[in-house]
Amino acid sequence: MKLEICCGDIESLKGAKEGGASRIELCSSLSEGGLTPSLGLIRSAVRLGFPEINVLIRPRGGDFLYSEDEIGLIAEDAATAVAEGATGIVIGMLTPSGDVDAEALRHVMEKAKASSVTFHRAFDLCRNPMQALEDVVGAGCTALLTSGLASSAPAGAQMIKTLVDAAAGRLLVMAGAGINVENCESLIQATGVGAVHTTARESRPSGMLFRHGGVNMGLPGQDEYEVKTTSPHMVRQLLGITSRY
Repeated sequence: MKLEICCGDIESLKGAKEGGASRIELCSSLSEGGLTPSLGLIRSAVRLGFPEINVLIRPRGGDFLYSEDEIGLIAEDAATAVAEGATGIVIGMLTPSGDVDAEALRHVMEKAKASSVTFHRAFDLCRNPMQALEDVVGAGCTALLTSGLASSAPAGAQMIKTLVDAAAGRLLVMAGAGINVENCESLIQATGVGAVHTTARESRPSGMLFRHGGVNMGLPGQDEYEVKTTSPHMVRQLLGITSRY
């Protein structure tokens, strides 16, 4: 049973390391569902010595229908991440009809030459999950990150179990979205997944003494003086749960 900690900043990387995490997904802009991280953050993860560093390659928020230029950018960023020491990449692209864009997927994989490739939660927006699973397996992906086509993994547990059964060990099915210490074990038992993916984050107050209220840098209502970061304590608790399977 693998535990993957999703980290979006240097403080979270250090929190994951302190908590004992060995596998991370590295990204930025978690409020948008994750975007490609900076080169500096990738290098920081490599210096910290994580055995498994999976770098999300997603050039923008929104849908997963990409132009030719965007596919080229994804391929270039993926190759750069691998060259800098990432052990894997996390990618996903769909056709206008909601199928896996197998041609684009194979193109990026060929350019990146990563030993590990996870197809991310673009899968949860696909039209036919059983066909999408076969497309992902056929392209040579080593893992699939999914919430079971639901808003959270606990809500999509039945579909996740169906995917685990259909995959039959051909790739690692990893549950992600809304997983925490309270629901992790029951989700593992209900689905039989081989991995769980979580940010393991908690909020801490900003160290700012001067505070100017009423100005948002991101989403309306977002508290600019609340910092969310990976908790070493939470990582240790989750490792305790996953180590039993």
